[in-house]
Amino acid sequence: MVVGDFPEEVDTLIVGAGPGGYVAAIRAAQMGQKVTIVDKGNLGGVCLNVGCIPSKALISAGHRYEQASGSDDMGIVAEKVSVNWDKVQEWKGQVVNKLTGGVESLLKANKVNIVKGEAYFVDQNTAKIMDDKQSQTYKFKNCILATGSRPVELKPFPYSERVLDSTGALNLKEVPGKMVVIGGGYIGTELGGAYASFGTEVTILEGTKDILGGFEKQMTQLVKKRLKGKGVDIVTEAMAQGVEETDNGVKVTYEVKGEEKTVEADYLLVTVGRRPNTDEIGLEEVGVEMDDKGLIKVDKQGRTNIDSIFAIGDIVDGPPLAHKASYEGKIAAEAISGEKSEIDYLSMPLVVFSDPELASVGYNESDAKEAGYDVKVSKFPFAANGRALSLNDTDGFVKLITRKSDGLVIGAQVAGPSASDLIAELGLAVEAGMTAEDLALTIHAHPTLGETVMEAGDLAIGMPIHTMK
Repeated sequence: MVVGDFPEEVDTLIVGAGPGGYVAAIRAAQMGQKVTIVDKGNLGGVCLNVGCIPSKALISAGHRYEQASGSDDMGIVAEKVSVNWDKVQEWKGQVVNKLTGGVESLLKANKVNIVKGEAYFVDQNTAKIMDDKQSQTYKFKNCILATGSRPVELKPFPYSERVLDSTGALNLKEVPGKMVVIGGGYIGTELGGAYASFGTEVTILEGTKDILGGFEKQMTQLVKKRLKGKGVDIVTEAMAQGVEETDNGVKVTYEVKGEEKTVEADYLLVTVGRRPNTDEIGLEEVGVEMDDKGLIKVDKQGRTNIDSIFAIGDIVDGPPLAHKASYEGKIAAEAISGEKSEIDYLSMPLVVFSDPELASVGYNESDAKEAGYDVKVSKFPFAANGRALSLNDTDGFVKLITRKSDGLVIGAQVAGPSASDLIAELGLAVEAGMTAEDLALTIHAHPTLGETVMEAGDLAIGMPIHTMK
């Protein structure tokens, strides 16, 4: 970093190098802009370093351990299967390093200038980038804010060696004997389930009536069944009150239906949401408009009330999803380049890597009806799919939401094996305005899980082959 009174001049400054920021930087550079990206942490942001990627690596390792421990149904008997936890963590780290190294290579290949430091905005076209030793002023024509979010810390549960956020939970030095999870959303269910796969006794405390809010009950019931099969205790409508720490563990107090209870464990994981990183970077002084949650207000191109400043990802309205941030980053970069691109969340998928996986795109049944659509619901079970049977993984279904008048696919849900992958075809169907007949007429290889999409299409047009109407 050059130090001096003369500012560096760039076309576009990207603040934050997560899945929103680095994608925006590459797209902006591809469109001819001189781009600098700045981040105080590692390239890839929370997602690649301490979020999406390492958590999925841990989940995969947990599944491998369960599989290696044997499957009586399939005649597989195993003895003395053990976990080398240090090796698991080492492997997880290797996965992260490969991806973050890849991001750096991609940025450099696209001639994006990478700067380490923190940004503070001086005015609508100027920011200071600071590290521990020095600072440099940058003048920009446009800026894309992609600073991400951080875990919400509850006052009764300050983070410590025993009270963990998601990052702490991913980097434990041991497999806990017991763990309490406050919050049964995406992160709590995924990480709680991952540790349960390794044999940890897990208790999930959820304040609402069900875990995984936002997904239909028929989907969450499948996850709860699997979790309970792993020995997980799920307590809903439970209000956590406080924690007492000891040298060796925690005692968590919570209330259910007016009755106070306690549960002891080695660790407490708190996953009750995330807070946008929009404070302490000078946005108020510049005049960027935010709501009472600290989220930045933007238009359909990601532009704030300041024409030169855009915002994407977790710091704007909507679910904190990596793929949402990446999509918004492309739109903002294209808008800066004069394109007419606009944000459209119609086919934005929601995925939770639970066991089984859950995924949804477009409308679900209740939302479609509330929106005034007259719909047909067609549900094909994995139990009728040859590949699912051969995998011994038949819980779940593919469900199509189609408009009765013309068969247009306006939504879909998948609960079951590889739901996170299958939802892509269904998202394409929603995005491209395809009908159930289009899906039914698309030849799918046999035997594959993907056939469930074709079969759901057959069901939707009233001519099912491998299930009854």
